[in-house]
Amino acid sequence: MTAAIIRRLLQAMMVMLAMTVIVFVAVNVIGDPVDILISPDADQIERARVVEALGLDRPLWEQYFRFLQAALHGDLGESYVYNEPAITVILQRLPATVELAVCAILIAIVVGVPLGLYAGLRPNGLVSRVIMSASILGFSLPTFWVGLVLIMLFGVHFGWLPSGGRGETAELFGVQWAFLTRDGLAHLILPAVNLALFDACLILRLTRAGVAEVLPLDFIKFARAKGLSEARVIGVHVSKNIMIPVVTVVGLEFGSIVAFSVVTESVFSWPGMGKLIIDSINVLDRPIITAYLMAIVSFFVVINLIVDLTYTALDPRVRLQGEGP
Repeated sequence: MTAAIIRRLLQAMMVMLAMTVIVFVAVNVIGDPVDILISPDADQIERARVVEALGLDRPLWEQYFRFLQAALHGDLGESYVYNEPAITVILQRLPATVELAVCAILIAIVVGVPLGLYAGLRPNGLVSRVIMSASILGFSLPTFWVGLVLIMLFGVHFGWLPSGGRGETAELFGVQWAFLTRDGLAHLILPAVNLALFDACLILRLTRAGVAEVLPLDFIKFARAKGLSEARVIGVHVSKNIMIPVVTVVGLEFGSIVAFSVVTESVFSWPGMGKLIIDSINVLDRPIITAYLMAIVSFFVVINLIVDLTYTALDPRVRLQGEGP
């Protein structure tokens, strides 16, 4: 196990190194931030001074190696707009995005797994057919449209929930969290539900397919023949054997929510990383864009490692690559 983990960590380091090249080159060939940062009326001397101050007068390969050397020391550059270290700006916005993502994935699991189990256990029932039809609808509706409908319905028409912002927050472990206050929790509900809709439908259909595949197998028949209660058969034997694909999807979708919650954060004015990256792209704030992309890559690498380790906990027959029998 230890050797496999070390091997995965080395692979992760190689992935991170490759991504530094891709991210740096992609970000630095898009536009010229000098055109945005200085006045159009500035003379060539002022323009040259800004270019030199930003290090944009150096060859691209030299800029990359300077960036890589600084990145190894935790320095991803200073934001052109905020005049702060880019990683500091990202970390300031990260809790809001992670909080939203965690709430969304929890809602998706709580809704998707039980409904998927029900639909798999009673595939021909009327309720199961309604559930599966609703899941198709959940797949089809665009996120931004669902967000606007939620705002119009619950924020404007009924006035039950706030439609924008993060609301009041409270500090825990030195970080501000919205879910710790009643007002913050009210602000969190709509964007979390909006993000959870697609994933809940995905988990629902995956769970239903897993149940349909596992129920006819011999070990389920044997468990029932031993006289085990139906609750134990479903809760232990069926659930445990359908969790591996569900864990995979939950892990990857959680990373996707963190990385691609841009639309939801923009619709609900949620002050997370998604809204930050949109604002930074508009002004070509390269350090922020680079820091954001590197943070997302690191996040996915960590999630994939956690998912692999969870596999072995759920099913000892699943071994990490390179681990003996």
